[in-house]
Amino acid sequence: MGNKPTIHHVASLWTLTGYGNHDGEWTLEQKLDSIRSAGFTGFAGRISQVTSELIENSGLVFCAIHDIGLTSDIRAELEQLKAVGSACVNVQMLDHDSPTEMAVPLAIEVLRVADDLELDVGIEVHRDTCTETPEKTYALAEGYEQSENRPMKITWDFSHPAIIKHISPPYWNRLAERVDLIQYASQFHFRPFNGHHCQVSALDHDGNFTPEFLDWLPFAEMVIKTWLESATEDHVMYACPEQGPPGYALSIFPDLWKDAQAIRGELDRIWQNLTGS
Repeated sequence: MGNKPTIHHVASLWTLTGYGNHDGEWTLEQKLDSIRSAGFTGFAGRISQVTSELIENSGLVFCAIHDIGLTSDIRAELEQLKAVGSACVNVQMLDHDSPTEMAVPLAIEVLRVADDLELDVGIEVHRDTCTETPEKTYALAEGYEQSENRPMKITWDFSHPAIIKHISPPYWNRLAERVDLIQYASQFHFRPFNGHHCQVSALDHDGNFTPEFLDWLPFAEMVIKTWLESATEDHVMYACPEQGPPGYALSIFPDLWKDAQAIRGELDRIWQNLTGS
């Protein structure tokens, strides 16, 4: 196999919320040191958390998370994200009750500006946004396609539709309704889930993989395998094992940062096996 696509393993600063030592919560620089030491090549967060100097000094790619609504100054906000050094932008757009008729023209504007700025932007599948349900996500994508005559770029977090559809493993057939939209995407949030919980632990308290994680892992492999089938050497996948702090995590969950590292390790193993690296 010749030149291959690139994967960036991206740690979420959200996962490291509250992490620290006897001196208190780690500084952002300490968190980035921990991310880099754990083998990640990128990190995800809000623009309010970073500066261009910090991103450059970190040696990591920055994957920005940004909210966009009807009152957003889309060009100014995306220009700011590009200027700080964002490698890609994950957009959470509008609200849970926003009608598709409102969401389509906004998505068109967001992605047209992104193209103009040569900025990799995806509209995230996420609850409490205009993509709250699979039906709303695909209706938005279809409306976009009808206008723009091309697929809509999505940031995939399959944990959200998984619990809405209340599915049991294996998950692929129910969640991969539009393989073309998976292949067109570049940003993936690989949070382990099942049909009842949008986040399950990868590790138990003894450091072993949980049964729920092992049920989910073949789905993650299918996502990567399917994406690679159409990817060329200039394609980049941003893979984020986005384990969330309390709220997503329950009090009985083990260490979330160790969880994220374990997920990263399995995603990298899958990638290496599939690409022959």
